[in-house]
Amino acid sequence: MAQDELKKDRRIGPGNEVTGRGDRDPKKGPRFNIYWVYGLIAAVIIGFQLYRGSNPEAMITTREDFIDSMLSKGDVERYLVVPNKNLVRVYIKPSSLNKPYYISLEKASNYTPSTSNGTDKGPQFMFRVVDAKGFDTQMQQFFKDHPDVVKPKSDASDEESFFGPLVQLLLPVLLFVGLWILFMRKVGGPAGGGGPGGIFNIGKSKATLFDKGTKVNITFSDVAGLDEAKVEVMEIVDFLKNPKKYTSLGGKIPKGALLIGPPGTGKTLLAKAMAGEAQVPFFSMSGSDFVELFVGVGASRVRDLFKQAREKAPCIIFIDEIDAIGRARGRNAIMSNDERENTLNQLLVEMDGFGTDSGIIILAATNRPDVLDSALLRPGRFDRQITIDRPDVKGRETIFYVHLKPIKKSSRLDIRKLAEQTPGFAGADIANVCNEAALIAARKGKTEVEMEDFQDAIDRVIGGLEKKNKIISPDEKEIIAYHEAGHAICGWYLEHAYPLLKVTIVPRGTAALGYAQYTPKEQYLYNTDQLFDQMCMTLGGRASEEIFFGKISTGASNDLQQITKMAYSMVTVYGMNEKVGNISFYDPAQEGYFTKPYSEDTGKMIDEEVRKLIEKAYISTKALLQEKKTQVEVLAKELLKKEVLFQSDVEALIGKRPYEEKKPAEVVDTHHDTLPPTLQNGLPPEVEKF
Repeated sequence: MAQDELKKDRRIGPGNEVTGRGDRDPKKGPRFNIYWVYGLIAAVIIGFQLYRGSNPEAMITTREDFIDSMLSKGDVERYLVVPNKNLVRVYIKPSSLNKPYYISLEKASNYTPSTSNGTDKGPQFMFRVVDAKGFDTQMQQFFKDHPDVVKPKSDASDEESFFGPLVQLLLPVLLFVGLWILFMRKVGGPAGGGGPGGIFNIGKSKATLFDKGTKVNITFSDVAGLDEAKVEVMEIVDFLKNPKKYTSLGGKIPKGALLIGPPGTGKTLLAKAMAGEAQVPFFSMSGSDFVELFVGVGASRVRDLFKQAREKAPCIIFIDEIDAIGRARGRNAIMSNDERENTLNQLLVEMDGFGTDSGIIILAATNRPDVLDSALLRPGRFDRQITIDRPDVKGRETIFYVHLKPIKKSSRLDIRKLAEQTPGFAGADIANVCNEAALIAARKGKTEVEMEDFQDAIDRVIGGLEKKNKIISPDEKEIIAYHEAGHAICGWYLEHAYPLLKVTIVPRGTAALGYAQYTPKEQYLYNTDQLFDQMCMTLGGRASEEIFFGKISTGASNDLQQITKMAYSMVTVYGMNEKVGNISFYDPAQEGYFTKPYSEDTGKMIDEEVRKLIEKAYISTKALLQEKKTQVEVLAKELLKKEVLFQSDVEALIGKRPYEEKKPAEVVDTHHDTLPPTLQNGLPPEVEKF
C-alpha cells in the first residue's frame, strides 16, 4: 500500500490500529465529556447553598438569651423543636418586636427579625441544642420552677431540607454512572477508547510501531564490535528496500533471522539500530507480551500482530526474548504449558503456513537457542541464525570508542590497554565500566576521566565495591596475603598459567577479601596441559595456606568450585580422561531432566577420576610452592605493606617471569572469591562451544 494511502487509512475510523488513538478533525467541536455533567451538578448544589447562606431564615441566638431575654419577658408566642436537626425555632409576638432589645439586635447585625423569611410571622430566632428530647425535659422543669412565666405554645416536628432529598435522588444515579464509566474504562482500555489494555481488546497485539514519523535515536553508527552481524542485518533491510535486486535472479527474501548471543552483547541494540535506519515500518514486541492469564490470548495476539504487519508491508517484526514462547514442545509432560504451545503453534503457522505473505521479515533475539523448538529454527521460518559473541580485543576497543564519546576523557587515556584489560566483557559491561569511571572521577573532583579512574572502575565491576571500612584482624590479613601470593607465584612460574598483572588484598564486594588479575592470551582451544596448569594456579591459595600455616581456611571456597567444574568438564564433556575414554555425557536437550545419561557405576568411576585429577593438581601445586617458598614469603610480606602489587613490582621483588611472554591480549580476574569471566561454568566458553 502506498504511503499516502496508509496515511489516509490512519485518519479514518474510530482509532488507529497500532496506537489505539483516533485522529480527530479540527473542524469538529470538542468531544462530550461526562465530567462536564459532574461539574454542572456540583455548581448547582454549591450555588444553592450559597444562595441559602446569603438569605438566613432566622437570626441565631443562644439558649440562655432565649430563656432570660425572650421567654422570661413574655415575648415568645411559640417555639418549635426540630428533633432531626437538634434545632429550636422561636416565634416572637409581633407586638414585642418594637422593644429596644430587638431594635438593638437589628442595628447590631443588620438583620430585621420582623421580616425574616419574607413575613413577620417568623420564626425570628433559632438556636442549636445538644439533644432535642433533653431540651424538652429541661423546659418542663423550667416552667415548674418558674410558675410566673407564661408558657407559650410548643410543638415538635421533623423537617426535610431541599439538599437531603436532592442527594438521595442524585447519589444513586451518580454512583451508577461512575461505576459504569469505570467498568467501560477497564474493559475498553484507557479513557474508554478501546486501547490494548482492556478486556474487550485483550487479544490485540501490544507491539510498538516505529514508522517514518517515529524518531529512533540509535543508528548503526552506535553499534560497535558487531561488524559481521551488522552486515547481515543491513542486508535484511536492503531486501525490503530493493526486493527486485534479489528476486530478479530468482532468489527469495528470507523469512526471518534469529539473533543468538549471551546477555549484554547487543542483540536488542542491533534491533533498535535497525529500527532507526530502516525506512519501513518496524514492530517491536517482547516474547512475554504474548503471555496472558486468559486462555487463547497469546495466539490471538500473534494473529493480530501479523494482521497489522500485512497492512503495513513491507515491514519488520522484532520479537525480543523469543524463548518465552518458543521453547521446545513436549519435552516435559509435567511442566507443559498448553497456552504457550498454542501461541507457538500460531506463530509457526503465521511464519510459514498456507496464508503467509511476502514483505514481512521476522527478527528475533534470544540467549537460549538450545531450548527453542526445532520447528521454529528450520529454514523457511528463521532462515538465518546470526551469532553475536562477546567481542574480541579489537571489538572491545571499538566499543570503548563509542561509549567514550560523551565522556570528557584525558588525552593520555590508552583505549587499547583498556580493551586488553577487559576480557569476556560484553558491550553492556563496557558501557558500565565507562559510566563507573566517569562517576569515580566526578567523586574525586576531577575535570576529566583518567586511566586511573578506569582501572578503579574495572576493579569495581570485577570485584565489587571497595570495602575501606571493613575491619580485618592482622591474623586474617596475613592469611589473605599468603593466599593471594600463592596464586600469584603459581601464575608466575607455571608455563601454561596466565601471567600476573595485579594482585591485591583490599576487600571488595560482599565476599571478596582479595583478588588477582592475569593476562591470558586470546585462544579458542585448550589442551590438557593448559587446563591442568590453570587448576594448579587456582589451587595455589589453598596450598600456600597449608604450607605456611599448617591448616586451611574457608577462603578457597570459590577456588574449589572452579576446579570441580573444570575437572568434571574435562572428564564428562571433553573426553580428557583415559579411564572414562573419549565419551561426552553433555546433551543440551537433556538439560533439566532428573535422569543422568550414564549408569550408577559409571557415575562412581567419574567421581573417582575427578578426585584423582584434583589431587594430582594439588600435589603438583604444593611441590611448586615448596620450591618457591622464599618468593611466596617475599611477595606476601610486600602485600601486607602495600596491599596492592602490579607486574612491575613483582618483577622487582622476584625477577622476570621465566617463560617468554607475548603481548597480552586480555586480562582476566581469577581471585578466589569471583569466578573469572573466561572460566565461567568451569571452562572457557570458547571451549564449551567447541
